[in-house]
Amino acid sequence: MNLTNKKDHKKQINTKLLFLGCFWTICILLIGILLLHQNPLADQDTERLKKICGILLISVSGILATVYSERLILLPKELWSSRKLIWKLAKNDFKKRYAGSYLGIVWALAQPIVTVLMYWIVFDKVFQSRSQLIAAGVEVPYVVYLTAGLVPWFYFSEALMQGTMALLEYDYLVKKVVFNISILPIIKIIGATFNHLFFVGILLLVSMAYGIFPTIYTLQILYYSFCLFMLVLAMSYLTCAVVVFFRDLQQIIAIVLQIGMWATPILWDLGMIRWIYQVWFKLNPITYIVNGFRSAIYGREWFWQHFYSSTYFWILVMGMFCVGSLVFRKLKVHFADVM
Repeated sequence: MNLTNKKDHKKQINTKLLFLGCFWTICILLIGILLLHQNPLADQDTERLKKICGILLISVSGILATVYSERLILLPKELWSSRKLIWKLAKNDFKKRYAGSYLGIVWALAQPIVTVLMYWIVFDKVFQSRSQLIAAGVEVPYVVYLTAGLVPWFYFSEALMQGTMALLEYDYLVKKVVFNISILPIIKIIGATFNHLFFVGILLLVSMAYGIFPTIYTLQILYYSFCLFMLVLAMSYLTCAVVVFFRDLQQIIAIVLQIGMWATPILWDLGMIRWIYQVWFKLNPITYIVNGFRSAIYGREWFWQHFYSSTYFWILVMGMFCVGSLVFRKLKVHFADVM
């Protein structure tokens, strides 16, 4: 028995060292790229400030990851070891969601499609938003611009709400001692991903209908969809843990999502506002993804060309995941008692 414990302990140490080695290697590479990155067209004082903030964020992330490494690696290990079960339950959850309905999955697709049509009619045909986009330097049909912004937003809002309510919806599994409840949020998010893939197809069809055909840059949709998946996953582990004890969080998130849609450049473009205000809107991580989807559809830029935005996004996601996983594990032992 002692020999088995020693082997397990040694394995845990090796896993911890591997995690820290990979994490700090990435941190050092990012700091090196930050120091070497130069943009001669940008304001040098602003560039210097971005580099200082980036290095501080990366350093703080590395220190926190080192301190809490043993706790942080537990959740990824659990998800990886349960990957087959996660996939099976995610498919069952998606099928069950629309079981008993005559039209089934059509109802999940109808509301977003109607929303796109409504916004297109109101903002393009009534308020002539197309002319405002041209003034801001965006020369694409408004329906393509709008759909490219709404598709990632629909995924974000649905996946966040589904992930937040995962523990409450599967409360009968939470009360089972032998069931690994850590997999429940990711099951709901994968279920929302199936809908997202359909809407990506709709987005491509709409763009092709207006003469905008897929290019090599379109492959970036996969990258930005992965970014969205990781962002929602990081947020959901925090929100699903807190909502068990504070049920009002569900309503708060619904209100924040309503406000967030207007605080994200989905119906409007960042070029319409002054530069000093653009900085604040760019702090919204969904802005990075929405702009990325548009760049993938009709732009000619790769995601690594927006170096600071990409670095900021992933540091933010890693920070959220660390906080979410720590809070989830801290409150996990009390879930069954509260439900």
